Amino acid sequence: MAAILPLSLNPSLKPKPYLHHPSSPFKGNLANLKFRACNFIPLKLNFKTNSNGRPSLVVTNQAASAAVASPASNVRFRLDNLGPQPGSRKRGKRKGRGISAGQGNSCGFGMRGQKSRSGPGVRKGFEGGQMPLYRRIPKLRGIAGGMHAGLPKYVPVNLKDIEAAGFQEGEEVSLETLKEKGLINPSGRERKLPLKILGDGELSVKLKFKARAYSESAKEKLEAAGCALTVLPGRKKWVKPSVAKNLARAEEYFAKKKAAAATSEAESVSA
Repeated sequence: MAAILPLSLNPSLKPKPYLHHPSSPFKGNLANLKFRACNFIPLKLNFKTNSNGRPSLVVTNQAASAAVASPASNVRFRLDNLGPQPGSRKRGKRKGRGISAGQGNSCGFGMRGQKSRSGPGVRKGFEGGQMPLYRRIPKLRGIAGGMHAGLPKYVPVNLKDIEAAGFQEGEEVSLETLKEKGLINPSGRERKLPLKILGDGELSVKLKFKARAYSESAKEKLEAAGCALTVLPGRKKWVKPSVAKNLARAEEYFAKKKAAAATSEAESVSA
């Protein structure tokens, strides 16, 4: 104490800014230390009686209850504070396996049956083997009724539309010219479909038609009007080389047979 008193009473001697106390682990500048007020959470003690009649102590947080009771109205919703309301989501029950899970022997799966066994169980829509609902309802177009079931196979154009398009004498009617006239504008799947001429309406000019198919009424009207009809070939279905060879041999055989029948008929007529 005799050595410390002269240092504290002498005003000319200033303490060093860095103090290293041997018994403290702190090694920093004391001038930078700031005191902050500690906010204690107010707690409220309530005594309640249980169903057995014994008093119990209940500790409630007044700040938290006040915040829940009166939420801030100026809170802006953002992606970082979005969430379900408290109590609106309930975690699913985790079913155990066996007696040790504490949920009974069957753990909520029942005693017997396919649903109580391990594995995927019953698939969706299965009705025990009877005709399921998705097969009892009327069949739809497209994939629901089978691949390419009910889908259009041609781009149909009627004669009345061709007449209204203003084609001149001797012009060609095909997919390209109909697109240029703005009569058709196929898109999606219809872009690759061929053209078919239908017989609704009349045609007053002679034109050259190039299409994959013609209806019976359209063919009669166009031939009566003196139009030139060209049937475009379709896409051939791919077959194995061995099958193609057999088809070629069959065509050659029937062609020879047809030619022989024609020559014999001509000889019988000449005789």
